[in-house]
Amino acid sequence: MNDENENPSNLRDDYHEPAADEPVDMFRREDPISLFADWFELAKANEPNDANAMTLATVDANGLPDARAVLLKEFSETGFVFYTNVQSAKGEQLLANPQAALVFHWKSVRRQVRLRGPVTLVSAEEADAYFASRARTARIGAHASEQSRALPSRFVFEQRIAAKLAKFGTGPIPRPQHWSGFRVQPVQIEFWRDRPFRLHDRLQFTRKDGISKWKTGRLYP
Repeated sequence: MNDENENPSNLRDDYHEPAADEPVDMFRREDPISLFADWFELAKANEPNDANAMTLATVDANGLPDARAVLLKEFSETGFVFYTNVQSAKGEQLLANPQAALVFHWKSVRRQVRLRGPVTLVSAEEADAYFASRARTARIGAHASEQSRALPSRFVFEQRIAAKLAKFGTGPIPRPQHWSGFRVQPVQIEFWRDRPFRLHDRLQFTRKDGISKWKTGRLYP
């Protein structure tokens, strides 16, 4: 670890100017959801893997922040949806304190979106429909995994998977009651776009609740 090139402070970008066909100001929008949709399409066309990956931040019972990557499965004016075991660490934290923050970082296009707001469970019908769309092995895994609980060995997990495979056979696999989705309903969304020499663009949308009109404003980088 003596090589100075291994020091993170030595990692610097080769600064670049915006592409010739990129508008000087892409922030002339009143609707952050449509702006997110455009940026998401750009990310899907350029990110090598998982353009829908996002960091989910929550807090535990002691107020200690927690964060992990999850996958966005749906977004609209009503919020941003992901699915999980509600008995997992993030599930229990969200049920106890239904507020969260999300971060999308698309390195390939040098953009980031941050949002935060209250969280609600999706309806049983929504959860059933999405669960049914998952691969059969993933559905088996949802039954076999006690997510976030201590696992003695990989072999124990494989035994649980085998037991669930035997139980369900080739028949239908119902959604387990401990598996559902959460919808983050943003009251704040920030769009960040890279600019040379850290002179970045930042635009923030805010509202009082999930139905109020959005207000916009720029932020210093």
